[in-house]
Amino acid sequence: MIPAAKGGPFGWMLDAYIGRKFRSAFRGLWVRGELPAPGPGRLVYLNHTNWWDGFMLHQLSHVAGWDGYCLMEEENLRRYRFLSRIGAFSIRRKDPRSSVESLRYARELLRRPRSALYVFPEGEHRPPGELPLRMERGVELLGRVSRVECVPIAVRYTFFEHERPDVLLEVGTPHPPGPLSVFQSGLESVVRSLLAATTLDGFTLKVSGARGVAERWDTVRGMSP
Repeated sequence: MIPAAKGGPFGWMLDAYIGRKFRSAFRGLWVRGELPAPGPGRLVYLNHTNWWDGFMLHQLSHVAGWDGYCLMEEENLRRYRFLSRIGAFSIRRKDPRSSVESLRYARELLRRPRSALYVFPEGEHRPPGELPLRMERGVELLGRVSRVECVPIAVRYTFFEHERPDVLLEVGTPHPPGPLSVFQSGLESVVRSLLAATTLDGFTLKVSGARGVAERWDTVRGMSP
């Protein structure tokens, strides 16, 4: 198993780089619903639609005040080992011994104050809006062994009327661990709600990104006499 290795000079530089990269690529990160305040460890599970998800989680940790970690397939983490510096750790899903080791490691992380463990229970990228979600049992096992609050969050990358895309998050109702059906219902509910959004009404801007040409032009026109 590859453990998380947060911090250190390289980790700090990576932290700054990811923030700049995210803000330059997107118009903003928007949240609808209440992000739980930092406190005891919690399990956060999300749909997985995009390469940018890891960088998005990094930004989410900052705005929520969470000490974020993310479970990642070991083959992919070996390819992008630098992600361990921002909290990624590995699992080999087809190796029972490795899976048990990773579950134990996750349980220890969740005992830390302010910790948030991010999990993509679909196990791979899936097209946005593909329902029902095809979820694996790993999230149920993590909930069972860690016994922490579980929070569903839906993710959507979308263009509205602007040049650059917005990243939308919808936070569901926190709940105790339970069978897979509980996680399935919790995540599908927020995914459906988020897919129905056609404007940014009801969302709160958490991370400001880059403005497009039209927005910059509107600013200039507003400054004209």
